[in-house]
Amino acid sequence: MISHDSIVALATPSGAGAIAVIRISGDDAITIGNTVFKSIKNKNLTNQKTHTLHLGHIIDDNKTLDEVLVSIFKGPNSYTGENTIEISCHGSTYIQQQIIQLLLRKGCRMADPGEFTLRAFLNGKLDLSQAEAVADLISSDNEASHQIAMQQMRGGFSNEIAKLREELLNFASLIELELDFAEEDVEFADRTQFHELLNRIEFVLKRLIDSFAVGNVIKNGIPVAIVGEPNVGKSTLLNALLNEERAIVSEIAGTTRDTIEDELVIGGIGFRFIDTAGIRETEDVVESIGIRKTFEKIEQAQVVVFLFDSSEFKVSGLKLKVELEKIKNQFPLKPLLIIGNKADKLEETEIQNIKLEIPEILLISAKEKLGVEDLKNQLLSFVNTGALRNNETIVTNTRHYDSLLKALEEIQKVKFGLETNLSSDLMALDIKEALYQFGMITGQVTNDELLGNIFANFCIGK
Repeated sequence: MISHDSIVALATPSGAGAIAVIRISGDDAITIGNTVFKSIKNKNLTNQKTHTLHLGHIIDDNKTLDEVLVSIFKGPNSYTGENTIEISCHGSTYIQQQIIQLLLRKGCRMADPGEFTLRAFLNGKLDLSQAEAVADLISSDNEASHQIAMQQMRGGFSNEIAKLREELLNFASLIELELDFAEEDVEFADRTQFHELLNRIEFVLKRLIDSFAVGNVIKNGIPVAIVGEPNVGKSTLLNALLNEERAIVSEIAGTTRDTIEDELVIGGIGFRFIDTAGIRETEDVVESIGIRKTFEKIEQAQVVVFLFDSSEFKVSGLKLKVELEKIKNQFPLKPLLIIGNKADKLEETEIQNIKLEIPEILLISAKEKLGVEDLKNQLLSFVNTGALRNNETIVTNTRHYDSLLKALEEIQKVKFGLETNLSSDLMALDIKEALYQFGMITGQVTNDELLGNIFANFCIGK
């Protein structure tokens, strides 16, 4: 899969801008760049030092295309591990295309999605989990997902896995050695130390697997369904949370016929709010479809915000409790926030009565934006950010999660074999499978199909 031809792509977003960066990587990258670049000081790029900048013009025959700045990175001290140059030109789409087409005529080919990072992996500049973190870093849209991607790109996760793999590999070597001397019936691997190692690996694997629950919601955002009867202020609350008029607000009950979704970052964590159609008995066909969708969204949500009109509590308090029990019984495992809206209309005695009836209630006024910050803090409390604050390794990648589960299964098999005096040759098979799963994470074990699937999701130019 290793290729040494020179590839070219736009490294900055497509479209017009102040500047654009065109990247070339490959054995002949600097030579090709030199054929189209004329330095203002008549420098030859092939003779220049690595990590230097050069001002000049891109020339197509006798035609000047643009004044540019060229950066030189000589392999192996470059992102890809190969000779690389980056041309910073003016951001006109016409200029970008003219320069790329010129480079294609001079011997480059267009890069495939993620091919620069793929070459970095193949040339040993990154392991596979670090390469995947590059894509996560590019797509991170909040502080938490950015922090996790940076930690993984620096090798936090792969270092932890590599350490476990190395220790297990040492014992695997001793087990294999025992097989070579099977007739002498000798033990090279200390069974007590081996048992301690397996316990330690099992503990680390379980911690990493458990972290996926947090990592997955941080990476993809936490879906929060806002539900309740019509006209209790669900759309007003969504607008207050987002601080913009995202949903239509009306005195007419049943205005929201479909779900409305938008995202908000609270304390560095992404939340996806879903404003749903009001739950009530209705003969309106369109509204009933919206209500059915509401229950589908509750099923998908990780947190449910149940909103009701607190100013109507005297009249509808009993009905409210029935609705709450219905949702609790239907979705017993989902965190439920009970929010009383329109609290600005309440007397102090009414507030006390509601709190006596429903102790866990949070009273707000979405219209006046009172208590909205308290609601945000409550939502944040549902996310276990302890591991994030302590800079622990958090798994966000489904492929890694799958390999960790399989590795844990194999380690538990080895542990059972050790406790039941299973023969070394059978234990060796389970150890090899565990090592294989560790290698799948870091890329020590891989295949073209796996790499193709991973890097196909990258943007071209990275």
